[in-house]
Amino acid sequence: MMPASPQTTKGDYPWWLVALALIAVALAVVIATNGIYRQVFGIVAAGLWVTIFVTLVGFTLATALGLGIALMALSEHNVLRQIARFYTEIIRGIPILVLLFYIAFVGAPGLVWLINAICSPLISAGVMEPMLVRDLSLVWRAILALMIGYSAFIAEVFRAGILSVDKGQIEAAKALGLSPYQRFRLVVFPQAIRVILPPLGNDFVAMVKDSSLVSVLGVADITQMGKVYASGSFRFFETYSIVAYVYLILTIGLSLGLRRLEQRLRRGHRDS
Repeated sequence: MMPASPQTTKGDYPWWLVALALIAVALAVVIATNGIYRQVFGIVAAGLWVTIFVTLVGFTLATALGLGIALMALSEHNVLRQIARFYTEIIRGIPILVLLFYIAFVGAPGLVWLINAICSPLISAGVMEPMLVRDLSLVWRAILALMIGYSAFIAEVFRAGILSVDKGQIEAAKALGLSPYQRFRLVVFPQAIRVILPPLGNDFVAMVKDSSLVSVLGVADITQMGKVYASGSFRFFETYSIVAYVYLILTIGLSLGLRRLEQRLRRGHRDS
């Protein structure tokens, strides 16, 4: 969850943030002056870009899929609503770790088989080579798992945000002759985004943390780099202290940034 806003209550100075900043600075000094911590930080930081890549791509795809599922759930067609409900209930009931294993070792071979079946005429003609399971890297298997796992939760966020828009405004847009796409783009979404953004931001921060689970597949993210170093050097305290430090910088920094964006949107809405 996002930390409380530094300006939540008038006169409530964010001492927790000051204390956290002091601890972060102290740890930064230790990393800069201590050879062991500096070495650990350099190794762990090598997995930072993998963590960022997995999170950004996974969350972008999950948001797109979640929006599609939400629109299906709000459709006038009962079949689409039932499919969306089935999807969200099933996916939300499966732990992310289990989903990672399932997608990596069951879903990936099935996807490769499906691609080869669809492209069989091209394969038979010698235009392309058949795809192998190993061609689908573990990084992309992890991204697919996070996309599927988070899309169900994001779909509910979008659905709640869209339902928060006054139906009278939608009816007025219909009366003006706007198409469904125009109603969504010009009337529904600009109002719903203020409701959607806070929980969507929480999901983004949660995915940064859950991206550490991809280390079970051997993906070289922050956690995996720390795990490999600790298992070889037996410096578990130093290693996992640095791993926790990096994740805290990422998650709290993102939380504060998203909180500031949310406040700007609210001020903009009041001014308009």
